[in-house]
Amino acid sequence: MSIRKLTIMAILVAIAVAGSTFVSIPTGIARAYPVQHAINVIGAIFLGPVPTVMVAFVTAIIRILTGTGSLLAIPGSVIGALCAALAYKYSGKQWLAGVGEMFGTGIIASLLAVPYAHLLMGTSVAALFFMPAFLTSSTIGAVLGNVVASNLRKNTINRKSFLDKNIVR
Repeated sequence: MSIRKLTIMAILVAIAVAGSTFVSIPTGIARAYPVQHAINVIGAIFLGPVPTVMVAFVTAIIRILTGTGSLLAIPGSVIGALCAALAYKYSGKQWLAGVGEMFGTGIIASLLAVPYAHLLMGTSVAALFFMPAFLTSSTIGAVLGNVVASNLRKNTINRKSFLDKNIVR
């Protein structure tokens, strides 16, 4: 992995962690962080699956350690990041990265969060308890991520120095 890609990954982690201190939506046991989901979509489009999952995981760990996220930050961000990156990788369509994020986080992660929360947090909830919060957060983040990614692609200066696929990948 290149220094350039690692630097971009570190910047995305920093934005996601900083964003979690300013933008959160309390939703009961889970807190929604749309900035994390936007970063997942941006990473999926510009970095690929493995780096995007790494960014999501490192961000989740930092958020847990700093108290800006619960243990649900891991399934809530990593699964969505993987689905977003795979959707973009195999389709080449930016909007499908957002759909992958919404499906991965809003559906898959919300269902996996139930046994995860029971085992690690001692919380027993119904199967669809997390879905509204996870879907809301990932939908807002997917839209935001697609808007930011579109603007970054249009910006010629950033594209050549930061986001050109031939340079980053």
